[in-house]
Amino acid sequence: MFLEMDRLCSMSKSVVVENYDAAWAKHFVELKALLWPAVQDFAISIEHVGSTSVPGLAAKPVIDIDIVIPDMSSLNLAIQKLSALGYEHRGDLGIKDREAFRTRSPLHAHHLYVCPQNSIALKNHLCLREALKGDTKLRDEYASLKFDLATRFPTSIDDYIEGKTAFILKILQSHGYGPDSLEAIRIANLAPASRNL
Repeated sequence: MFLEMDRLCSMSKSVVVENYDAAWAKHFVELKALLWPAVQDFAISIEHVGSTSVPGLAAKPVIDIDIVIPDMSSLNLAIQKLSALGYEHRGDLGIKDREAFRTRSPLHAHHLYVCPQNSIALKNHLCLREALKGDTKLRDEYASLKFDLATRFPTSIDDYIEGKTAFILKILQSHGYGPDSLEAIRIANLAPASRNL
């Protein structure tokens, strides 16, 4: 949903948006129960973010998770602990202070990130989650947009993501994000081939 999270698991897959499923919250709890013992000695929290974290919101059925660390000095420890659970560190994938991880055999389909507590990426995820949780009209408008984009671009995750960007930026702007931050997010949500044009 936010900052190209959708792109991670959708390379060469169709874009599928589903009505809200209460099981998504349970899936997050199960994933958190797996992750927390490995990181509890240094992490601050584990956050359910993305569209599946918003009750009533349609979403691609992939759980988005942020492990929050105090600062980047904890990243190497996070990489070590998550590696022991079978996660591969993939770097920031072009998003500053948002380190991506993947596993070959997930309990549930999910995107996993490690973010410092003061990172823009984490703040974006939390801001959008709370804005959508707090406004059913906004949530439903976003769901409608997602269904429309999935119908129009069933095989192009890049077009799907770019199609959501203006809506996301409007929310962040209304919560005080400035032009520089908004432009960085807009660029991050462009298709990789378009970012350097």
